[in-house]
Amino acid sequence: MKGRIGYTTIYLLVVLACGFVLNGCSPKDDASVAETETTQFIIKNKGSDTMVNLAQAWAEKYTEVSTTASVEVSGGGSGTGVAALINGTVDIANCSRQVRPTELELATQNTGKAPQEFIVGYDALAVYVHHDTPLNKITITQLAEIYGENGTISKWNDLGILHSDCPSDKIIRISRQSNSGTYFYFREALLGTSRDFRIGSLDLHGSKDVVEVVGRTPCAIGYSGMGYATSHVKMLEVAADPDSPYYPPNLENVLAKTYPIARPLYMYSLGEPIGEVKIYLDWILSAEGQKIVEKLGFVPLESKSE
Repeated sequence: MKGRIGYTTIYLLVVLACGFVLNGCSPKDDASVAETETTQFIIKNKGSDTMVNLAQAWAEKYTEVSTTASVEVSGGGSGTGVAALINGTVDIANCSRQVRPTELELATQNTGKAPQEFIVGYDALAVYVHHDTPLNKITITQLAEIYGENGTISKWNDLGILHSDCPSDKIIRISRQSNSGTYFYFREALLGTSRDFRIGSLDLHGSKDVVEVVGRTPCAIGYSGMGYATSHVKMLEVAADPDSPYYPPNLENVLAKTYPIARPLYMYSLGEPIGEVKIYLDWILSAEGQKIVEKLGFVPLESKSE
């Protein structure tokens, strides 16, 4: 009997000792894994297709800068970003137009947090034609007659252009979908609030898509951010009216406010930014963040670009 008890006791001691050793290591290892998994705060960023390449470039660079946060970026248009802001499912919304007071109020009512506006750069909205199109400049007045309802310009000949690569002579209008901030801004810049776009344009989802279609369509004209230019298209010089000087879309003319279709690029935080969201926005507004704005073909904030 004593021998049996002795063996049992020894067996239990061995089991307990092994358990002590294992348990002594496991909690520490589990804690290390948990700590690693929870150190990265994910900032959710959604919205403007015009800004999506810029937002992704910021996010990629920020992973090299921050050890405590990463950024999850998606596009879909300014309207998508605003909707996410209203629903409280995003930390930062990207917009190529200013959020309307009614949208800000709705977001505040739904989430209890008033969105905060940040201008993070500028964009010249370029007017694109095919590279071989024999047109180099255009006025806002002419663009309004091309794109506006009851417009008087529908053929290249109406612009005084003999377009040999376009036998039909018809101007094919390329536009953006109505949830795009670029769509809203361009319409208002051309037509104000008393007139709408005419129907019959080819409405595309993304800024890059507009430039690609214009680049392979000799009869087309379209609008998109100047940062999306390629060798297949030409950016027209633009004048406010026939009596005003023409200016190409570039950094200098945007900062000088001489190019007539330039706009701010916005980020909206859900409520007053705090913690990792504030750190990220401060970094975007810093000299390092603004260098990426210029590198991507947009216009940095003047005070940060010097």
